[in-house]
Amino acid sequence: MRFSAARLDSLLAAFARSRILVIGDLMLDEFLWGKVTRISPEAPVPVVDIQRRAAYPGGAANVARNLASLGAQTALAGVIGNDEPGRHLLHILREEKIATGSVHATAARPTTHKTRVCAITRQLHDHLEIEDQQQIVRVDHESRAPLDAESKSWLFERLRAEIATHDAIIIEDYAKGLIDQQLVTLVIDEAKQRGKIVAIDPNPTNPCDWSGASVLKPNRKEAFQSVDMPFSTDEDAILRAGAALQKRHTVRNLLITLGEAGMLLLEEGQKPYHTPTRAQEVFDVSGAGDTAIAAFTLALAAGATGVEAAEIANHAAGVVVAKLGTATLTVRELREMFVKTEGLA
Repeated sequence: MRFSAARLDSLLAAFARSRILVIGDLMLDEFLWGKVTRISPEAPVPVVDIQRRAAYPGGAANVARNLASLGAQTALAGVIGNDEPGRHLLHILREEKIATGSVHATAARPTTHKTRVCAITRQLHDHLEIEDQQQIVRVDHESRAPLDAESKSWLFERLRAEIATHDAIIIEDYAKGLIDQQLVTLVIDEAKQRGKIVAIDPNPTNPCDWSGASVLKPNRKEAFQSVDMPFSTDEDAILRAGAALQKRHTVRNLLITLGEAGMLLLEEGQKPYHTPTRAQEVFDVSGAGDTAIAAFTLALAAGATGVEAAEIANHAAGVVVAKLGTATLTVRELREMFVKTEGLA
């Protein structure tokens, strides 16, 4: 489909009026960059001379960061550890104007903290010196245990209050112990009573029933894994997997992200809609799924149809894969992508 400039601008303007709640596993993503000039005398491993470091919200927190960057009024709900990574994560989130009143800090578990060590290299390309990076190692500090009873009780009380005041709710499942059937049922039931949108980014290792949600957004691999089908790049195979998912979970919209092949929308009562990728350059696909569910849900909350929301999500993902790391985008960048690919004025 093609947007008119007026329709796109109307939807983008509505982003700032939309209130979105993100529930899920919260993480701190830390990056350490440095030069490698020698091999360690202690073991055959590179020695990385760290030159710079940065930390970003990860997991469900990255979905919230994408929403806030697009102008939405964004709140987070989840659990972190009562530790330094958790405090650092809260500081970053508050700086980005994300509401954290429903984020519970507990001594019962650590904050999920992923540290990536990357080697910086410089290469000549078209007579220009280009900086590149290669990940050497990733160090994870986390717990996958179910929530303790005190944290769960606190969180459920907060969710009942938060759902009533938001236009849409996103459940982001990274299988770190927060999302279980009890939480999913509570969120979907409370949202349905109030006519709210519920979007799910599922994890196939967590066998929840997502029925009653407005949106289910797996990637290609997750779609096949969820219905016990072998992975395939065949178009008919992904349609069969999508149909099986829709049969298993009664959801109005099934959005399957297909990487370099774009996205597939299976909408209740409509023909399948495939939108090819809009990416013009691809540097890093990490976090593109977070951008996709954020943009799709935000577009629905702003009044978009399923197909319009899929196009907005696809264009948004096309922007972030041209950036390094767990990147976000602005409304201006999103509109510029439509100008480039659709010729909008």
